[in-house]
Amino acid sequence: MRRRIIIVTAVHGPSAHFLADAYKSLCEQELPDGWEWHWLIQEDGAGDQVSPHVPDDPRVSFRQGRRGGPGVARTIALAHADGDYIKILDADDQLTPGALARDLAALEADPTLGWATSRVLDLLPDGTTAGFPGDPEPGPIERQAVVDHWTTHDYRAQVHPATLFVRRDLLLAVGGWMALPASEDTGLLLALNAVARGWFTAEVGLLYRKWEGQMTSQAAHVDTAERDARMAVVEARARALEGMGWRYPA
Repeated sequence: MRRRIIIVTAVHGPSAHFLADAYKSLCEQELPDGWEWHWLIQEDGAGDQVSPHVPDDPRVSFRQGRRGGPGVARTIALAHADGDYIKILDADDQLTPGALARDLAALEADPTLGWATSRVLDLLPDGTTAGFPGDPEPGPIERQAVVDHWTTHDYRAQVHPATLFVRRDLLLAVGGWMALPASEDTGLLLALNAVARGWFTAEVGLLYRKWEGQMTSQAAHVDTAERDARMAVVEARARALEGMGWRYPA
């Protein structure tokens, strides 16, 4: 029986037209014998803007639900995630060739690792790409390393949560994405790092699209009062998990 990597994507109307590029990047992935991917696309809402952009492919499932933000959409998609691993892919982003295979190889080789991330390039509106400094050394990332870096670098992690590849049982154990209006993926990353070792791959694994409609470009995303509240609860969750002493693998 073939084993599955589940790709989870939250989407809403304005970003739906980018699904074709995300799909193309998935089709370019090559996996080891015995492995396959299945793409769960979960609309944040129930309109008619997204469905025309969903690929006609038996490896793709599309569902709709009540609007609650991308974290809610991703978490509800987990009800249908029947694979060993979950890979995050935002609707407007693209995987690079080999990204899934590299993530899989890292976690299959070391059962003490709970999650993996990789280097990111920004995909700019003109089609060019741009990197940024600060990537960690490739290899294992110890527990609390991301949390400690994030708290001392203006709430910026040294690895990108949009590249997460995680064991399904670990993702469920920490409760999926946080119920926040933004930074829900950072909240998940820090929770994972509080209880499990991770991995960083220096090869580029994701093209992170920059465009005017993305949530992180909206004014509300940088509202000081809301940002402070988000960061406070994200850190409190990670510290609480660390303080309880639970580790993955148990």
